[in-house]
Amino acid sequence: MHVEYGVMNFDILVKDTVFLNPLDNMKPKTIPSEVRFDPLVRRTARVCHFRALAWQKPDLEKLAEQTRQSCPFCPERVMQMTPAFPPEILPEGRLVDGDMVLFPNLAPYDSLSVVLVMGAEHVVPLNAFEPARIAGAFRLALRFFRRMKEIEHPEALYHVVTWNYMPASGSTIVHPHLQVFSTSSAPNLLRRELEAARNYTQTYGSNYWDDLVKEEEGRGERFLGRIGRIAWLGSFAPLGAVGDVIGVVDGVSSTLELSDRDVDDLAAGLTRAMAAYDSMGVSNFNMGFFTGAEGDDFTRLHVVFTPRIYLHQVLGTPDAPAPRFMYNESVCMGTPEEICRTIKPFFAG
Repeated sequence: MHVEYGVMNFDILVKDTVFLNPLDNMKPKTIPSEVRFDPLVRRTARVCHFRALAWQKPDLEKLAEQTRQSCPFCPERVMQMTPAFPPEILPEGRLVDGDMVLFPNLAPYDSLSVVLVMGAEHVVPLNAFEPARIAGAFRLALRFFRRMKEIEHPEALYHVVTWNYMPASGSTIVHPHLQVFSTSSAPNLLRRELEAARNYTQTYGSNYWDDLVKEEEGRGERFLGRIGRIAWLGSFAPLGAVGDVIGVVDGVSSTLELSDRDVDDLAAGLTRAMAAYDSMGVSNFNMGFFTGAEGDDFTRLHVVFTPRIYLHQVLGTPDAPAPRFMYNESVCMGTPEEICRTIKPFFAG
């Protein structure tokens, strides 16, 4: 199946599996699946209709009891158990805003790899995050990014905020925190997106992300709504097993261009996505900023929210089996359009 809108292609390769069903007297059964091609980078994602969109929530009170006494991010320990920057990077060592603290990562991803503790509370349920808390954390990250730009640090090129929430996301500490870094080395998918977006602008004379928002809003199947100048979409070829939510910021190409209003609106949209997935029983997610460098007008800053699940709750089986881990081939357990029908009511109004 080839669906084309303007210069943008939404390609789907439909495949059928036929087998003799042991649950129905060995009668033939046909199950469809899809291979979808991301319109920008042509990354493929497989859509397999495995199950209902419902999961079992973990016992957060038990998890809190098991981890609170040794948590380095709780307020009674955070200033003793976390590192500080040398004075040539950050004279005060750490950045503090109320009960939020930003400091170097003990296990760094890059030269400027930072952890941002989002507050004093040790465990926050997915549906209990307030937009003001998330917005405050983003502002503290922006404060750090601006300081790195002021000192003309050579890594202050791409300013990235990521969030690993709960163990299925890869987080080893349940206390809410962000992973923040400035880098001159764009991560793999971000680099591919920037290269493809630049080529798109050179070829068609327009911005891919502006065109995508227009196409998705016109089609409606994956368009969730707008908050301020941020358009919220479901991903056509998701990274995650339960789809993705993408927030595209109109007119903004890099992280430091975000206004205070944009930060508030990003936080509001993320809490709506959290509430939507919480209603399905999903309790883990990853989130990341996809940003250009200053002056990269061919791209738009976009935030990707990707829920994470256990394929088997009792065994703790992660949702990154061989296709995802070995081949970087996403596997989604429902159609993005079906998932968006569940999410869209949370973005109404």
